Amino acid sequence: MTTYISILRGINVGGKKLIKMDALRTMLESLNFKNIRTYVQSGNVIFTIENTDVKELAVKISNLIEKEFQFVVPVIVLTKETLKEIIDQNPFAKDTDKEMSNMYVTFLADKTNEYVEINIKDNLQVGEVIYFASNAVHLYLPNGYSETKLNNNFLEKKLKVVATTRNWKTTKELLKIATQ
Repeated sequence: MTTYISILRGINVGGKKLIKMDALRTMLESLNFKNIRTYVQSGNVIFTIENTDVKELAVKISNLIEKEFQFVVPVIVLTKETLKEIIDQNPFAKDTDKEMSNMYVTFLADKTNEYVEINIKDNLQVGEVIYFASNAVHLYLPNGYSETKLNNNFLEKKLKVVATTRNWKTTKELLKIATQ
């Protein structure tokens, strides 16, 4: 059995695309997922199943959500190992001058284009730092996520890839739960 983390984009935000975590867990049981655990209400799900392609899992979950809840939700699925790699790649995590509460990870459904990455850096505001990892973008935003131009919609549009962002605390907690 392989441990996976699925990260849903844009649910339970501002009273839109509401999905109760109990309903989500029940729905995922119908896909024969095991050991299903959720973390907070924003669509973070940890589960185990026989080794399966992450893109195939993302499509299955997204299609079932559309069938059950009548709206489309982009889904990114990672293995526990991929999540650990993304966490290990964060260049800000060991910098004692960086506040953990200002660190964010934008998870990407696909790899990015280096040319586009350079153009995105032109949008950094004072003090902001961006780092492109293999399947993620690490952000250090000293003025907070609500003040940056580098929000999820901007990154999706520029990178032309499905993405969803989590704060550093949530990202680390997902790995902790996945390794239990």
